[in-house]
Amino acid sequence: MRKSLIGLLAVAGLTLSACGGSSESSDTTAAAGTSGNECTTGKTLAEGKLTIGTGNPAFSPWVENDAPEAGEGFEAAVAYAVATQLGFSTENVSWVRTSFDEAIQPGAKNFDFNLQQYSITDERKQTVSFSDPYYSTNQAIVGYADSAAVGATTVEALKELKFGVQSGTTSLQFLVDNIAPTTEPYVYDDNAAAKAALEAKQIDAIVVDLPTALYISAVEIEGSTVIGQFPASDGMAPDQFGLVFDLDNPLVDCVNVALQSIKDSGELATIEQTWLSENISAPVISLG
Repeated sequence: MRKSLIGLLAVAGLTLSACGGSSESSDTTAAAGTSGNECTTGKTLAEGKLTIGTGNPAFSPWVENDAPEAGEGFEAAVAYAVATQLGFSTENVSWVRTSFDEAIQPGAKNFDFNLQQYSITDERKQTVSFSDPYYSTNQAIVGYADSAAVGATTVEALKELKFGVQSGTTSLQFLVDNIAPTTEPYVYDDNAAAKAALEAKQIDAIVVDLPTALYISAVEIEGSTVIGQFPASDGMAPDQFGLVFDLDNPLVDCVNVALQSIKDSGELATIEQTWLSENISAPVISLG
């Protein structure tokens, strides 16, 4: 069952590169039993099937109840909207699980595309291909409401905190490059481990993308709050999430057409509104 992000999120808007193709909305569900379109022929792992990767486990608000096949949660809904545009009916979509790091390692994949809030970076483009962005966001910090850092307006007020962060993420890179805490960050295999450490008071704060930060503070960790976010205007570009593919996968072009179509129709914006509330912003912390 969908859990709305109560009173959450004024993040950067969707930024999708223009790409030619149909502007027909995927509000019209693919006919039962349909198995792709002319563009996808010969480009999926299994002919007539679309295999999508997600996390193990997958978390709200991206996938609700760790059940992507239900189509609930922002990324699950985006995946099915793209699948519909590609001509795949629900019964011809299957899901596989990977760790965050596994999906972006070199080598053959067990999915056609994977979405786990992968930020598009030049370094990752050496080993995988990305679609056009389907979401843009900022980095944010979650800690307890009684933290001495609450109310911080500059990064200097954060340097003495003990931070936790997921390995292999742009959040880790952001933390090291921009906050540069005096204590070396605690690095975890996934956000679940980082959240557990915060709950156990082993660390003072965690760094995640803004939607995840807002969800954690509103739903998952009682007494926590979003200490602040770092806006893209503060000398850096926002994180842009893209679907991940095997390197040089020809399916990328088909998916980019599908993404552009659901953007043009307004469906992507509707999915964002449904699963990522846009009513309240987090405090802003300057890097200057």
